Amino acid sequence: MNTATFSRGVHPHEYKELTSHKPIEKLPAPESVFIPLQQHIGKPCEPLVAKGDTVTTGQKIGDAEGLVTAPVHASISGVVKSIGHFPHPLGGRVEMIHIQNGSTGASSDSEILLDRPSDWEKASPEELIRVVREAGIVGMGGAGFPAHVKLNPPPDKPIDAFILNGCECEPYLTADHRMMVENTDEILLGMAIICKILGKCKGYIGIEKNKSDAIQRMQERVEALHYEFAVVPLEVKYPQGAEKMLVQSVLKRKVPAGGLPLDVGVVVHNVGTTLAIHDAIINGKPVTQRVVTVTGDGLRDPKNILAPVGAPFQDLLTYCGETMSETKQVFMGGPMMGLAQYDLSVPLVKTTSGIVSLHQEPVGAIRQMPCIQCGNCVSACPMNLIPTRLARYTQNQRYTELVDWGVFNCIECGSCAFVCPSSIPLVQWIRVGKNKARQGQKSAS
Repeated sequence: MNTATFSRGVHPHEYKELTSHKPIEKLPAPESVFIPLQQHIGKPCEPLVAKGDTVTTGQKIGDAEGLVTAPVHASISGVVKSIGHFPHPLGGRVEMIHIQNGSTGASSDSEILLDRPSDWEKASPEELIRVVREAGIVGMGGAGFPAHVKLNPPPDKPIDAFILNGCECEPYLTADHRMMVENTDEILLGMAIICKILGKCKGYIGIEKNKSDAIQRMQERVEALHYEFAVVPLEVKYPQGAEKMLVQSVLKRKVPAGGLPLDVGVVVHNVGTTLAIHDAIINGKPVTQRVVTVTGDGLRDPKNILAPVGAPFQDLLTYCGETMSETKQVFMGGPMMGLAQYDLSVPLVKTTSGIVSLHQEPVGAIRQMPCIQCGNCVSACPMNLIPTRLARYTQNQRYTELVDWGVFNCIECGSCAFVCPSSIPLVQWIRVGKNKARQGQKSAS
């Protein structure tokens, strides 16, 4: 099997065998959910409900004006217990709508559906984009960029290619893998809808070769359903799933520094996002749930779970048999780009692709040593940056030089820190530097 790839990168241990063979299970309806009013890049939502209101699954409960934003919806039917600030998996406390479950059971729960065209093939791109926007669909691989914005590129950025991102290159995570195996036809129809919205574009499906069953299943259904999509097997390498790396691997196009895939005529969407677009256009379903991998050696029974947005992490971990007395660390996302959690009452959000529970603390006992100028981080960086220099500029508060040396081109993949023999937290320093440089630019303007 010929495989495509990009230059540089790393190959961490995968740990996907814990859940890659496990079908998706539905989480029993939680007692309550906490719906953050911002689960996307852009303007946060304003609540459309008040304390004491009765809400129904699928009801829009938060929205904002403007282009770069996305509404949020009730993921269970029940009563709004409060609207306030609660712990968020990205850190800090964020305004959320707390809904107490009022259903007698998940099967009897009523649902509000979206107003959508009766025939998507005859609908205009504008009509379809409106439904995507009203469904609250964002980049569900972790970025959280509103999908309707991506699907409406500027007139001076003609698109000729769409790539379905089926890489899922983070260790431990298998949610996208299982969706490609179990929801193949729906994902392919979602691709067809996206290509209809974008106009005349070629569809590509990029999947790492460690998901051979997904590659085979996709290829079989593409041929059976007569889609003109190309299934592209990719080398197993991290961060293969980063948009710029994926465009380079699949199409041999190089996204310019500071640019986006649309600058080279490409739109990329994650598997979960594409499935959500199908569900909105075909079934009228807004984003009220998502598939998440709950895994790690801190669980007796790791699973791939379909869970309501807003369900507390603790509910999912308990469902998978967590032993709290032995758990040392819990991440949202994978170990390369994920965030360690300080409170397991935090809710599942649209961008939560995985929850990883570990008995062995992976970073607590690491001792940082001085840089030995080995160049490993430079060799690993997929963006051709010099991570040690960026880290030093941050430490010395030289933010102008930090920008000059391309700090905003860093995709925060963590490859540099992964290969550093001195255990220097390079990506963490670079992340701090980016934030400080942005603050400086805002102050200057």
